[in-house]
Amino acid sequence: MSLSTHVLNAATGRPADGVSVRLERADGTVLAAERTDTDGRVKGLPAPEPGVHRLVFDTGDISPFYPEVTIAFTVTDPAEHYHVPLLLSPYSFSTYRGS
Repeated sequence: MSLSTHVLNAATGRPADGVSVRLERADGTVLAAERTDTDGRVKGLPAPEPGVHRLVFDTGDISPFYPEVTIAFTVTDPAEHYHVPLLLSPYSFSTYRGS
């Protein structure tokens, strides 16, 4: 099992460099805290065990409306790779399960 994320600033069409990202368990326990690289990616997140987890993104530098975006997701198969991207603009965001 592996976990990665990617943040794209949809307003500029560029990767979001330096965004703080936390991986948490459902109970709020922080498992990792990283920053996106120049390509907007965090690749070295620890592999969470099955269950509900959250990625919390500090988005205040990109969005005046969303200071933080939280994406909750469920790990069902520990053998799979989970990629959780965030597409962010000043007044909207979206996500999907990537590959």
